[in-house]
Amino acid sequence: MQKEVIEKELKKIKSNLAIKAAIKIIIYTCIAYFILIQLIDNILNDDIANTTVRYLGKRAYDALVDYKTEILIILGILVIAIISYLVIKKMNNSIVEAIVAVDKILKNPEEEIKLSDDLYLLENKLNKIRIDLIKNQNEAKDAMQRKDNLVMYMAHDLKTPLTSVIGYLTLLTDENKISEELRNKYLGIALKKAQRLEELTNEFFDITRYNIRDMPINKSELDLSYLFDQLAEECYPMLENKHLKLEITKPEKLMYFGDGEKLARGFENLIKNAINYSFENTTIYVDVKDSENSINIVFKNKCEKIPKYKLEKIFEQFYRADNSRGTATGGAGLGLAITKQIIEMHNGSIKVKNDDEFIEFEINLLK
Repeated sequence: MQKEVIEKELKKIKSNLAIKAAIKIIIYTCIAYFILIQLIDNILNDDIANTTVRYLGKRAYDALVDYKTEILIILGILVIAIISYLVIKKMNNSIVEAIVAVDKILKNPEEEIKLSDDLYLLENKLNKIRIDLIKNQNEAKDAMQRKDNLVMYMAHDLKTPLTSVIGYLTLLTDENKISEELRNKYLGIALKKAQRLEELTNEFFDITRYNIRDMPINKSELDLSYLFDQLAEECYPMLENKHLKLEITKPEKLMYFGDGEKLARGFENLIKNAINYSFENTTIYVDVKDSENSINIVFKNKCEKIPKYKLEKIFEQFYRADNSRGTATGGAGLGLAITKQIIEMHNGSIKVKNDDEFIEFEINLLK
């Protein structure tokens, strides 16, 4: 991707240099031709005609007068050729210098680019590209490292519930004389572990196919109020398990043109995030407000305060603010990154703030 950006910039540089070269050729040719005309006119001027004849001879002077136009054309062509050669040679040198600099950026972006004085604007541009390249490479490296760590951790996490499921099912199979109460207990534990296994498997799918920007977006008219009613019903078991309440304030009907499936996924990610990290016996608040040009949605819940440096990275892929693994809340760190992309696909924005008591995610969808 970075190589394509640099090659694109190089094409722009070549185009700009070519335009500048053409302008220089025209300007220099006009100036040279004007001086040439003035010079010949002075030579043919009556005031200095005798001097001209003395130095050139009468025959040469007459030929100069008779073929003045043709001579000017020939000299003009020679001037254009010489000026074009010099300008294009300089332009080629600049292009070669730029190409060498681009190769240097691709091979060793850490080294600062230095160009000749007349290419200082190009030098600044290439150094900016170089800095952006270093930044993007570091971000990609960090994201890949986080992804590799998560795959390793989740592989371990997958084994834990799977071992439990196999263990309890083996007990149920081997034990012929087991009480109904113990059987139900073992089945309940096995079911719970199997559900956790399903969650982790889904997270693996998210990691391997993550790039929601490549997915098509299918917009249609939908009722956001009804969408939130559905989400509240679907999340009820999780809320009950954590002894939480979900309080949604919204208009009775709120129509919006968007992709209902993707928006539902984004909103569900925020609600699940709130469920995972809220203090027990608290309320998760969702406030939906409609205005003339936009829809404002705020998700708010009580949780531990997140440090500022972690809050700034909370929407990055594979990033988790709590850094914990092997717990019921241990996710792949993709939920909020996916939500942000979904909102941006709808020409909206999302931001987060966190005080000593609440964390708040605010979404703004333009109509």
